[in-house]
Amino acid sequence: MVIARKSKRVLLGLIGFPIAHSATPTTQEAAARAAGIEAHYHLIEVAGASREDLAAMLDGIRRLGFSGINVTYPYKEAVVPLLDGLSEQAAAMGAVNTIVVDDGRLIGHNTDASGFATAYRRLGRQDGDKPVAIIGTGGVGKAIAFALAGCGVTRLRLCDVDRSRAEALAGLLGTRASVEIAASAEAAAEGAAGIVNGTPVGMLPDRGIPIEPSAIQASQWVADAVYHPLWTPLLKAAQKAGATVMTGRELSIHQAVDAFRLFTGLEASEAVIGAAFDSVTAAGETTEHAA
Repeated sequence: MVIARKSKRVLLGLIGFPIAHSATPTTQEAAARAAGIEAHYHLIEVAGASREDLAAMLDGIRRLGFSGINVTYPYKEAVVPLLDGLSEQAAAMGAVNTIVVDDGRLIGHNTDASGFATAYRRLGRQDGDKPVAIIGTGGVGKAIAFALAGCGVTRLRLCDVDRSRAEALAGLLGTRASVEIAASAEAAAEGAAGIVNGTPVGMLPDRGIPIEPSAIQASQWVADAVYHPLWTPLLKAAQKAGATVMTGRELSIHQAVDAFRLFTGLEASEAVIGAAFDSVTAAGETTEHAA
């Protein structure tokens, strides 16, 4: 469902932690300017928010004139029971990254799923019945699993430090794909067509890698949901192994295009959003090297 907007000014935001590095304010405001409207995008950075905290923040969103907000780690699943409605896909996966204020009602969507689906299709892969490994089955991992299943990937291997979360996602996927639960990231990756990191591992200041580099093969494609830094330790290892690489840029840009449409009823310029994203990541890399 696309919400028709008449206002020339929109108030948007992002709830999560940590989010100081987020490119979303710059990309959404740039998209608005290109579409002929004005947007103010506010970061709502809150650590350790309880259910009551989130409910209070969402009530503020409802009352203060926001057109909508994005939601990121670690609240993509926690906000679900606090909303007035969900898109069909968000309801199926139990995770939300975009909330639209529709006549006082908060409606949850998941543009991580639609955005990753676009990015995957553009890889031009023909993975057939080969499995794809997903490391991490939280909010973004769920979205990626549903996206891949929707793109015709028939086999998924899930790995999570909390096995019960992976099992829960397998249950949500149902008959959309054949699902295996792997004991380790390395086991999930063995013989897989692709490997996706859906965890925060590798996001600065963390410099970890979610899988042993030796497990990555040249025949595979490797994607990371993290984009701070753009070239995570995982993607550097994948590049060294000769694998096809998808940075977090692709997911970020495509989900932003879909979110802007939901917020405003207008089409965003992918080129404008991409250029704005690149300006933020370039500045971040400069800061990192200076430090």
